[in-house]
Amino acid sequence: MAGPPLIIWEREVEQLLLYAELVPRLEDALGKFSRRDNAEVIQPVRTTVALQKHNGFLGVMPTYMENDGLLCAKFVCFYKRELGSALPATQATVVLLNPQYGNVEAVMDGDVITGMRTAAVSAVSAKLLMRPDAEVLAILGTGKQALSHYNVFTEMFSFKEVRVWSHRKEGIERFRQSVSGPVTMCVSVEEAVTGADVIVTVTRCTEPVLFGRWVKPGAHVAAVGACRPNWREVDDVLMKEAVVYVDSRDGAMTESGDVILSGVEVFAELGDVINGTKPAHREKTTVFKSLGMAVEDAVSAKLVLDKWKAKASQS
Repeated sequence: MAGPPLIIWEREVEQLLLYAELVPRLEDALGKFSRRDNAEVIQPVRTTVALQKHNGFLGVMPTYMENDGLLCAKFVCFYKRELGSALPATQATVVLLNPQYGNVEAVMDGDVITGMRTAAVSAVSAKLLMRPDAEVLAILGTGKQALSHYNVFTEMFSFKEVRVWSHRKEGIERFRQSVSGPVTMCVSVEEAVTGADVIVTVTRCTEPVLFGRWVKPGAHVAAVGACRPNWREVDDVLMKEAVVYVDSRDGAMTESGDVILSGVEVFAELGDVINGTKPAHREKTTVFKSLGMAVEDAVSAKLVLDKWKAKASQS
């Protein structure tokens, strides 16, 4: 009989998960997903249950990677909070199971995994799609996802300036104190994004906050917020002017208000570019619409578990 599952808490996940190890695993997972081989990845679109009393949703995200022996599910609650709310916008737990026996092998904090894998995939999109001479990064939002994106983007790329905007002045000040490098505080979205080469939107907005008239031709946008079919971060002008990439076509056409409501055609998945089946249009304005996928959680959790076991064996 299998023993009880390992429990890996937030602090341990933070210590074990490193971008340098995570990014190549995510690139590999994105490529596998886009090949649509059931022996590589079986992943349905996220199932959601409305938490009407609490203005939120429970998302269930399972995946089975047969060739890798990975069976994983993430449970994530996400909420539309009032501006200034002290309550978390998301809470997540990741579960790894033994695919042969069906028992739970590990349960681990999913917030760090969600933040880091999401930011890492955005960085992969920039690696593939931004212009090689990019100098200015703009981040809209100052929450956990904004911090994760700042960390991986400044680790992987050499920007001359990083600009940050938030609805609240105290949010920007808190963000500035949380990062190790210099940031330019901006009082408006327009100020933050004008002339920026790469723009990351990680807001709680449900209506467009980024407008195409402010975005310079050839910029790359990683749109991370607005994960419901009636929520927006980006306006129709930008969506229709840009070449649109996604993590999952099915996910985007089911969940992304920016894609659904603008009526744009998705050009490619990131995995298509990684696999060489679709080109990276670096010379054009590009939008990567991120929704997050279970395969990203699975490979992240497997990395954490493998490193936890290696560390335990040495002690």
